[in-house]
Amino acid sequence: MSRPHNFQPGPAALPLSVLEQAREDMVEFGSTGMSIAELGHRGPDFRVVHEEALALLRSELAIPSDYEVLLMQGGARAQFALVPMNFLSPDRSADYIVTGTWSVNALEEACVIGTARAAASSKDKQFQAIPTGAETDCDPDAAYLHITSNNTVYGTRFKQLPPQQSGKYGPVPLVSDMTSDLAAVPVDVSAHGLIYAAAQKNLGITGVTVVIVKRSWMEQARTDIPHIFRYGTIAAAESLYNTAPTVAIYFLRNMLQWTRDQGGVAEMGRRTQQKAQAVYGAVDAHPGFYRCPVAMDSRSPLNVVFTLPDESTESAFIAESKAAGMVGLKGHRSVGGIRASMYNGTSVQAALDLAQFMNEFARTRG
Repeated sequence: MSRPHNFQPGPAALPLSVLEQAREDMVEFGSTGMSIAELGHRGPDFRVVHEEALALLRSELAIPSDYEVLLMQGGARAQFALVPMNFLSPDRSADYIVTGTWSVNALEEACVIGTARAAASSKDKQFQAIPTGAETDCDPDAAYLHITSNNTVYGTRFKQLPPQQSGKYGPVPLVSDMTSDLAAVPVDVSAHGLIYAAAQKNLGITGVTVVIVKRSWMEQARTDIPHIFRYGTIAAAESLYNTAPTVAIYFLRNMLQWTRDQGGVAEMGRRTQQKAQAVYGAVDAHPGFYRCPVAMDSRSPLNVVFTLPDESTESAFIAESKAAGMVGLKGHRSVGGIRASMYNGTSVQAALDLAQFMNEFARTRG
C-alpha cells in the first residue's frame, strides 16, 4: 500500500513497523489465542506489556528513581484539573506562563479549583513568542509554576526552562505539559516536579497519558479529593487502580521499543532538528511568499506554522500537497494558515519531501 506523509497534529503518524506489529497482535497476541484488545488488564499476559511500558519510560526518558511514573486517562485536559486538585491548597496560589490555547485552558481550570494567575503571557504578541525572563513575574511562594513546553497551535516552544524560584516554602515545583514534545527532544526530568503528556503525539495513540511526578512532592498532595483523582492512589496501584486503557498502553510500549531501537530520545532529538531545519529552510528561502509569524528564538521544531499570500493560495497549497501525498497541513481552525506537525512517527524524508514541494510551489506560484 502507498502511505501518505502524515503531518497531522494528533492523533499523529505512527511508524509502519509499529502498525504492522499491531495488525498481528490485534488478531492474536503471542500464544494467548486472543487479541491484545481482549486481554484482561490484571491478567499475566497484559501485565508484562504494562510493566515493559513503565520500564521503557524510565530507561528512555532517564527518569530518576525518586520519581513515580503513572499511566492515566483523560488526556492533558484531565491534567489541567488534576494538577491543581492535588497541589493547589486554599491558602496558596499557582503561577502559569500563558503561551497559547492549552495554557489558557490550563489556567482556567486551575481558577475553578483555587487561586491561580498568569505570571507571564504572550497574548499581547498573539502568542508568537515565548515570554522572556524579564517579562515573567513569578511568585517565589507559589504552589507551583506551570508551563506548556511546546505550543502546537501557535508553533512556539520554550528553548530554556524558566529559572526556578524559591521562597518560604522552598523551591517552586515546575509543572510541564509536554504532550507534544516528550520523547521527541531530550528533557531533564529532575528539573520538574511533574511532567504530563498525552500519548497521541510521540508516544502512541489516544487513550493514555503519561505522568511523571517527584515522589516527595506527590506525598505532600491534598487528600481531601476523591481517591480516583489522587496521584498517590494511581501510584500505589501501579496505574491499575481502575480498568486500564490496555490497547493504548500496548501502543505506548511498542512506540518506546521503536524509539529505543532507532537510537533513543537523543536520536529522536537529532531527527526533530533535521526535520525542522528542512521545513523552516523552505519558509525562509521564500520570505515574500511564505511567512512564519513566530519569533526566531521561539520557533517550535515540532509544529512549523506559516502563511501564504492569500487564502486562495493557501487552499491551492493544501489541495496540491495532498495530491502529492502529504496530509494534515491545514492550520488550526483558530488561526488558519499552514501547520506541519512533525512528531516522532513522521520521517525525516517526509520533511525533506515537504520542503521540496514548498520550494517548487513557491517557484511556480510566487
